[in-house]
Amino acid sequence: MPNDVFDTPPTTLGGDRFAPDDPQTPQGAPEREFTVKERSQSQLVFRRFLQHRLAMISLVVFVLIILFAYVGAAIWKYNAADITEQNSAPPSGDHPFGTDAVGHDTLAQVMRGTQISLQISILVAIFATVVGTVWGAVAGYYRGWLDTILMRIADLVLTLPLLAVAAVLGHQSGGTWWLIAVVIGGLYWAYVSRVARGVVLSLREKEFIEASKALGASDSRIIFRHLVPNALGAIIVNLTILVSIAILLETALSFLGFGVQPPDTSLGLLVSSAQTAIDTRPWLFYFPGIFIILIALTINFIGDGLRDAFDPQQTKVRA
Repeated sequence: MPNDVFDTPPTTLGGDRFAPDDPQTPQGAPEREFTVKERSQSQLVFRRFLQHRLAMISLVVFVLIILFAYVGAAIWKYNAADITEQNSAPPSGDHPFGTDAVGHDTLAQVMRGTQISLQISILVAIFATVVGTVWGAVAGYYRGWLDTILMRIADLVLTLPLLAVAAVLGHQSGGTWWLIAVVIGGLYWAYVSRVARGVVLSLREKEFIEASKALGASDSRIIFRHLVPNALGAIIVNLTILVSIAILLETALSFLGFGVQPPDTSLGLLVSSAQTAIDTRPWLFYFPGIFIILIALTINFIGDGLRDAFDPQQTKVRA
């Protein structure tokens, strides 16, 4: 008697007949696995910064300003000290930014002034950041009486009238740009020290610091190899802010006559020299003023982008 179960024809797939247990029977293709390569913290920070459009635009503008100041000065036909035959000439093809009453080419002077202002602001930022970071990191790591002494000194510096002290010391420096930068940096390191101390105080209680101590790491190694690198986010953001503050303070000092002195020049000195000619020769005032505004704004926007990039709450990163 036929059995319907055993007489069932073999399975048919795509028109071909295969036995159910035939080794040639096609198996289901494995599902594709979509994976994203794991990124390091620095890669995440970099990608978040790239996604900050205003910061990227500001970075491009800032790089163009640097190229204008240094590369432009190298290829421009006039030097900042050259005296031409055209006095108080308005902007033209030969003098795009015009000339002053003596005959100096304003474009060449703006290039030289941008160089000096950038050099001062960057030196201030580096000097104040290095001193303030080490000061604050040591205070935050050791705490106790050493923390008290170091922070009281920083508080004393913070109470000083910065513009007045910088004016007196800057006048005694004889207008040398790097001495002015050291004076300004010596007054602003205290701000960085408080930021560094606050970050180190929170980091020193983390498990990786306790593990380093258990492995016998020295205090200096813990501070400079573990604490400071992990505090770089806040420190770098403050560095960009210091660049903007320094260029504005240098402008104020030069405007008051306590900054860079002739025959050298800076953007602040150019603005100060042109204040009496703003109605008759406005190009002498507005062109250096525009560069001061551009540098300050671009640095601030770059700092905003770095702050957002280093923010651990910014977790949305495009693949």
